[in-house]
Order: sequence, then C-alpha cells, then structure tokens
Amino acid sequence: MLFLGGLVLMFIIAPLTGMFLSVDATQMRDTIYDPKVASSIRLTLWTSMVAALLFGLGAIPLAYLLARNRFPFRHIILGIINVPIVIPHSAAGIAILGFISRDSSVGAAASAIGINFVGQPIAIVLAMAFVSVPFLLNAAIDAFSNVPEKLEKAAFNLGASHFRVFFSISLPLAWRGILSGFVMMWARGMSEFGAVVIVAYHPMVMPVLIWDRFAAFGLKYATPAAVLFMGITLTFFIMMRVVSRSNKSE
Repeated sequence: MLFLGGLVLMFIIAPLTGMFLSVDATQMRDTIYDPKVASSIRLTLWTSMVAALLFGLGAIPLAYLLARNRFPFRHIILGIINVPIVIPHSAAGIAILGFISRDSSVGAAASAIGINFVGQPIAIVLAMAFVSVPFLLNAAIDAFSNVPEKLEKAAFNLGASHFRVFFSISLPLAWRGILSGFVMMWARGMSEFGAVVIVAYHPMVMPVLIWDRFAAFGLKYATPAAVLFMGITLTFFIMMRVVSRSNKSE
C-alpha cells in the first residue's frame, strides 16, 4: 500500500517540482514585472471571487432545500447540478456563449441597452461560475445533511421561524463545510481555461495567457508564467484552508 501510494504521490509531485526547478531567477523576475502578467493575475483573482460570491448566494439556499426536502425529481436535479463537472469544458463554454451571444434572447436584450457580454469580464465570471458551482453545491448539501434535524424541529416547536432557524442553527452548524466548498469553487474558477477561452479570449485570464504564450513562443516562455500563477493560487488556497481549519479547531 505504501509503495503504490508513493507512486501516485510521486506522479503528482514530480512534474510540478520539475516545472518549478526549470525556471531561473531572471525569468521569474521578468515575468513578475511583466504588466500583462500582472493585469491577467488581477483579472483572474477578482473574476473568480465574484463568481464564487455571486452564485454562492443562490447555491447555499438551493443546497439547503435539496438537503432537507424529499420531492419528485429531486435526484434529477441533483444530477443536473453535476452536469458541468462531467461535460467537456469546451462544450460548457459553447453553452455559455450560446446563452449570452447577441443571437440569444438574453444577449439581444442586453445589446438593446448597449451591453455586450461576449469578450467582457462578465462572460468570464459566468463561465467560471458554470463549471465551478457544483463544488459549492455538493459541499453545502453534505454540510446541511449533517446538521441534526431534531435541533431544527425543536426550534420550530418553540415558535422559531424558518428564517431564524436557518440563520441561527442550520447555517452556523454547516458553515465549515460550506466554506470548504466555497474555497473549492473559487480555486476551480481560477484554473478554468476551456470555457473561458470560448467566451472571452481577451481580456486574458492567467490560464488563457499561459496557453497563448505556449502556443506562440513555446514551453520555455510559458513555464515562468505558469509557475508564478501556481505559486499565487497555492498560497491563497493554503491560507484559506488554514483559516478554515483554525476556525474548526475553535
């Protein structure tokens, strides 16, 4: 077991280590001070965060309803919310593009008031949210399912409203699992390429910028940008996990 597990672990570590070791200090310095890279990193961070926050507002109530209620076609809904995980992300991008293009009803209505979604940060937010929201939904469903229903029923018997029960019992007991799902959604959104590149090649998020440099100039030019972005995302991811764990220990 140790041998087989070690092989899998080495398979994950070895390529990443090799990539980090292949970049020298000069290449990394030039990449850090590259204004295109800096702009792309900022765009990636804030669009992925907006996607997680904006769609999390609807995902958390939906997760609670799915965790607490048994109704017809519930399993179909559970299957639908996981579709973005299993379909090719290029297909996800095409679906989003068809939804927001000027030929669609949504795109036409927006175009009538002078708004164009395609090629704009809003399109990036939508693409990131589409492929990443299942991670938050699944985590939140599991978190709410683990909250003892007898506590909620006791509060209802004492006259508490659904609103008060949700915010005083259900959400406080489930928030750690929800936070974990939020972190996964945010991280997944940051790393998205296939869906984003279809709806907005420009402005470039970091996954698209890395691909663009690789396609235009090759591996040597793309690797420093990839290493820098991986370092930033891993730092944020570890920080949020540490905060989550420290709160859990309290």
